[in-house]
Amino acid sequence: MTVQNLSQNLLPGEDILDIDPHPETASRQARPLRFITCGSVDDGKSTLIGRLLWDTKAVKEDQAATLRRDSTGKQNELGLPDFALLLDGLQAEREQGITIDVAYRYFATARRSFIVADTPGHVQYTRNMATGASTADLAVLLVDARAGILEQTRRHATIAAMMGIRQFVLAVNKIDLNNYDEAGFQAIARTFREIALSLGVRQVTAIPVSALKGENIVLRGDDVMPWYSGPTLVEALEKATQRTGQTTGFRLPVQRVSRPGEGFRGYQGTVAGGSIKPGDSVVVLPSGVEANVKAIVTYDLVRNAAVHGDAITLVLDRPVDVARGDMIAAIDQRPMTGRAFAARLVALSADGIVPGKRYWLKAGSRRQRVLVRPTSALDLATGTWDDAPILAMNGIGTVELDFEDLAIFDSYETNRDTGAFILIDPETLNTVAGGMIDGKRAKSGRFDALPDADRATVTLPARLLEAFLKTEFARAHAGEIRVTGRAQADGE
Repeated sequence: MTVQNLSQNLLPGEDILDIDPHPETASRQARPLRFITCGSVDDGKSTLIGRLLWDTKAVKEDQAATLRRDSTGKQNELGLPDFALLLDGLQAEREQGITIDVAYRYFATARRSFIVADTPGHVQYTRNMATGASTADLAVLLVDARAGILEQTRRHATIAAMMGIRQFVLAVNKIDLNNYDEAGFQAIARTFREIALSLGVRQVTAIPVSALKGENIVLRGDDVMPWYSGPTLVEALEKATQRTGQTTGFRLPVQRVSRPGEGFRGYQGTVAGGSIKPGDSVVVLPSGVEANVKAIVTYDLVRNAAVHGDAITLVLDRPVDVARGDMIAAIDQRPMTGRAFAARLVALSADGIVPGKRYWLKAGSRRQRVLVRPTSALDLATGTWDDAPILAMNGIGTVELDFEDLAIFDSYETNRDTGAFILIDPETLNTVAGGMIDGKRAKSGRFDALPDADRATVTLPARLLEAFLKTEFARAHAGEIRVTGRAQADGE
């Protein structure tokens, strides 16, 4: 009996393998494994995840009834409902048969619990895919067995790798429409492994699947693919590892200063790296003032320690000038500080990244003016990095960041919470790019390299300063100009 014959008439409550739909009885992990599905449009991402939810009994009876009703006239040749409707909840998604926004779903097997993000495949929704990848431990990249590796496959693989994902599952979908061709599957797997290696990813599991028929998703497809002896998709997910912990010391981006009374001053935020306990020495950046931790307070108790992800109020042993946007860090493992950094960007706006334009850079609770200079862009057709003075929409590139004030970062590889940022257009307030810090960069031939004798200070009203900075001359010499006191002048 084939997989499709065995599973086509199953109801969500029928048992055919050891899967527990109740998270409370699943073996406990520190947290659920988070993964995304990505790839080109129409490769079957929503259908694959819908089938995975169906076969792991994560679809409740009322959901199954709704799915059957909504699938009227859309059943496939096996008489099964349209599994993609389990993920595509927006009316526009159902009308067009595409994924637009990221859909998150929770499910569990007897061995593990999961959170899956189904991301869109269309190029214009690249920002949504990047959002899903930013918190994932693993990426499931789908490829149509008939079409092979496409430009969007390369784009999504590159973005996933840039986001620090180092585990890929290559799901070669619609293998049934390619007559279960082993040679074609192996060729696609080889090509993708080469792409992954160029991105620094060595852990790739390639699986031939049919999302529609449920072959090698949860149930094996041995009858039709006797040549494949690897894991099913759910087995590969159960064996995956979570992203390793951050390697930096303690980090607390300050979100709020708490002063409920004269006798209490606390600094509130979510721990973005490392751990802390009373008595530890810390430094407040950018001021550089040092202090010791007096107490760690949460909403209902005083704690002996706090770790990454905890929302806390930190009390120091002495009065310190700390404001929103500052960072409290371990005194012996400080983040990088400076006015020049190298970074990677994914351009998300129609105008791309305009060279020489100043943007708002937002990282955590800190917002700063920054000048962005694209230096190279990834050619998705060849996989090479080419010199590029501009970065077009959906382009992936490297840039130089020049700040007006001191900036505080870790590299993204060591801490993705304190090494990631977004760029905001100051004129439209739209998010135009997402970025990751590569490292600190030494300025050369710009303001910091000028001797004091060659510098002059000019004071202008804010409105004149804004007009001057928009001129071609100011943009051409932006690296030789430093603006101070501008936020106060603007009333910001």
